Amino acid sequence: MLEIKNYLNNDFKAIESSETIQSVKDFLAEVAFSHFPIVEDSIYIGSISALDIEAFDSRKTLKEYRYALEGFFARSSMIWLDVLEVFAKNETNIIPVLDENNNYIGYLKAEDIMMFFNQTPFLKEPGGILVIEKPSVDFSMSQVVQIVESNNGKVLGLLISETSIDKTQATLKIVLGAMNEVIQTFRRYGYEIISEHQEDSYVTNLKERSDYLDKYLNI
Repeated sequence: MLEIKNYLNNDFKAIESSETIQSVKDFLAEVAFSHFPIVEDSIYIGSISALDIEAFDSRKTLKEYRYALEGFFARSSMIWLDVLEVFAKNETNIIPVLDENNNYIGYLKAEDIMMFFNQTPFLKEPGGILVIEKPSVDFSMSQVVQIVESNNGKVLGLLISETSIDKTQATLKIVLGAMNEVIQTFRRYGYEIISEHQEDSYVTNLKERSDYLDKYLNI
């Protein structure tokens, strides 16, 4: 499991609120951060946006723009999925990290977390990708896994890629088993197959019949 503390970064110290806007502009112009953590007497008070600060008066200090700071952060005890959610919700490539006593202890970079994600079986291990869709009221994760395993397959990962009141779409990574049998079983249970697969005998048969009909009509 991802240990957040193993990815903590302190290459750059958090910026004190007493710093001038100009000095912060100069710093952010040299780095590729969308935000950066601000502290006051070593206590985290929020993050400054690299876009927002461009409109600020360079002669003033960060303290005078405290109202503009964004308060997102991660805990050192968070699991990696929660950290990804913080990145996504705040459209940032850097997240300040606080301990259980709210002390600032460093920051996480999106690229480091994505490197971890790339090492998970969902992305790293070889397997087949299957995208399925079904009315939300009938969608069942347990049924999805059961369908795969009943065809001697194994689910490496399952991601709800789209959802609405009407439909839920999921992306699966599958190893073992016969993909065609898995696909046909999903269809029997009312799932629509969104992704295209060479192993899909149903689609292959439809294409063969269509080609035959075209040939017949052109005689």
